[in-house]
Amino acid sequence: MSDEKELVAHREFREDEFWREIPAWKDISREEFADHKWQAKNSIIKLKHVKEILGSRVREETLLDIEKALEIAPMNVRMTPYLFSLINWDDPANDPLRRQFLPFASQMLPNHPFYMEDSLHEDVDSPVGMLTHRYPDKVLFLPLTTCPVYCAYCTRSRIIGGSTATVEKDTYGAKPKLWDDVFQYLRSNPQVEDVVISGGDAFNLQASQIKYIGESLLDIPNIRRIRYATKGIAILPMKILTDDDWVKALSDVAKLGRDKGKSVVIHTHFSSPREITGWSKLAMERLFSEGILVRNQAVLQSDVNNDAEIMTLMTRQLGYINIQPYYVYMHDMVPNCERFRTTLEEGVELEKAVRGTTAGFNTPRFVCDVPGGGGKRNIASYEYYDKETGISVWRAPEVKPGQLFLYFDPIHKLAAYAQKRWGIEKERKVMVRDALSRVEPDLGSLNTEKLRERFGINI
Repeated sequence: MSDEKELVAHREFREDEFWREIPAWKDISREEFADHKWQAKNSIIKLKHVKEILGSRVREETLLDIEKALEIAPMNVRMTPYLFSLINWDDPANDPLRRQFLPFASQMLPNHPFYMEDSLHEDVDSPVGMLTHRYPDKVLFLPLTTCPVYCAYCTRSRIIGGSTATVEKDTYGAKPKLWDDVFQYLRSNPQVEDVVISGGDAFNLQASQIKYIGESLLDIPNIRRIRYATKGIAILPMKILTDDDWVKALSDVAKLGRDKGKSVVIHTHFSSPREITGWSKLAMERLFSEGILVRNQAVLQSDVNNDAEIMTLMTRQLGYINIQPYYVYMHDMVPNCERFRTTLEEGVELEKAVRGTTAGFNTPRFVCDVPGGGGKRNIASYEYYDKETGISVWRAPEVKPGQLFLYFDPIHKLAAYAQKRWGIEKERKVMVRDALSRVEPDLGSLNTEKLRERFGINI
């Protein structure tokens, strides 16, 4: 019997009034909690809100830990009440949701020596403002840089969510007049067929802006596929349920796409089964009824989802509510995120564990978006990987022919002797040169300046 229950565990979703366990919201009705406007108005954006909302449920040392973290974190805090109340506040230090959105200084680790603020070279590969063009037929469009929540592990922490104590940012909201350069670029580059609309987050676009962007892109003959990217379904499903104008705008764009023989979908972002509740299921029932396809892109994170049972449960839950698991990313090498990163080996083993647990089309591809702009590579497609030093070498022949790319495991997960070598600058260079020479022998003989020019790091 227990085996039968385990086989259908992915069909169970939290339906209780869990927010009533939060002192400040114990009298909030289901109807009020379900209103996306109430959720936005009551979002947690300051440390003092944590204390006011939790009262005696939060310990003073926890508040101090958060305060110290925010002094060095690259991201500001913004959490919806829905997300905040799903956290286990009896054990916040180990809660996977709290880890993703509210940093503790006690859990932070030093940056990897070869971290990059723009690990994926999105700014480097930008032909016009707000646009990244790396793959021949696909572009990334960033019409705004605000989100309904701010993830502590954000790969675009250099621009998203406003300036912090340590990072100055040129954050921008939606400015439709500035989008015309993007549309003109796409008209002038007929090889482009696919546009990802991200940011920021498409949930923060107004209904009229969702429609304007969608109609403008669909009007360009060569554009065949549009993807609206949002974490919103995971952290604010109430918007899908109560913001009729926004859903109608999206549905109208999707219908226009179908009429033109083009694809309009949503890419969302669940990274933990704890984010999936009955509200998620209801939101997806509405989108599914509108004929809107939704795919998921998760980020592999230590102590969040780097466990075979957790990853399998999330994968099957998503499939059950009609979200197609699409990607699981190795964490990017961006600042102040070492606590989240896993080794490449962990990713490879997790992919093996998940594959075969459900239908192939509902099994995510585990990928490494390699630093330096090589793009997404299958997690096992590296040219060379040394598990002892944590160095992997990659090629991206159709994206950037002739180039090599480097990815590094987090140092704290390596053996003690390897950690010691990483602490010595000379040894780092030896390890990296050795890895490169295993793929291209001539690289090991290049001087430091040439290697720095090629890889953007001080080898």
